[in-house]
Amino acid sequence: MSDELTDLGILVAVDGSPESHAALRWAAREAALENRRVTLMHVVAPIVVTWPIDAIAANYYEWQEDNAQRVIEQAREVLTAEAPEVNPVQTEVRHGGIVPELTEASKRAHLIVIGSRGLGPVGGAALGSVSRALLHHAQCPVVVTKEGVVRQEDRKHPVMVGIDGSPASENAIAFAFDEASRRGVDLIALHAWSDVAVFPILGMDWHQYEEQGHEILSERLAGWKERYPDVHVQRRIVCDKPARWLVDEAPLCQLVVVGNRGRGGATGLLLGSVSTKVAESAQAPVAVVRS
Repeated sequence: MSDELTDLGILVAVDGSPESHAALRWAAREAALENRRVTLMHVVAPIVVTWPIDAIAANYYEWQEDNAQRVIEQAREVLTAEAPEVNPVQTEVRHGGIVPELTEASKRAHLIVIGSRGLGPVGGAALGSVSRALLHHAQCPVVVTKEGVVRQEDRKHPVMVGIDGSPASENAIAFAFDEASRRGVDLIALHAWSDVAVFPILGMDWHQYEEQGHEILSERLAGWKERYPDVHVQRRIVCDKPARWLVDEAPLCQLVVVGNRGRGGATGLLLGSVSTKVAESAQAPVAVVRS
């Protein structure tokens, strides 16, 4: 089968970092639930030099190749320890730009799982440059994980999806229902009727906005509850800043699902501010699903 047609299943970007191992553990559980193959991919970035250093470069190339094999083998060990039943497991070592290689591979993946940051010089950032770029460019859902937030006791916690009322959130809703059904847990459908901070204003009819919120949820959830009768849906209506509410609720959830863009004036952008904020700050794995 040609490289272009190979199904990568659940693609995990690995670099040997603790965040990468968190991504592996989440992907192992997901693969076991879905009975899907897993592909472990490590990308060897090219060396950029401006003067001839052939001997040093040759040694560095050799170190890169050896390190790539160590990273892959270690990743396989972590995956097997978490879910020994997952099979098959594919491995790929690519050479090139990390983001372009992973973006190209995402065209053949069911979803891609990546740690929120890696081993780079800005590893302490809330969201690394690679994970941030994949949220913009990947051609499949992206799950961002953090070390320490994928815990055994999370398995009975609900899945939560942010619903903004726009058609762009439809794929996120579908993804969230599927995950909640497969995991046998509740689904929290959270809707905020404003994207900005609001304060009580004399004369405002808060009940009217709440009713409108329930109408929006009813419209967006219509059909999905019939398709997934086993999923119990908890509806949450909040007044402002959906990202803040999603982040605040995330520690009590095993997965947070958001669309990659929403109802704002800049809906043509590839990634909305809510998606970015939640992926950066939520203390739970976050799935960003393309519209």
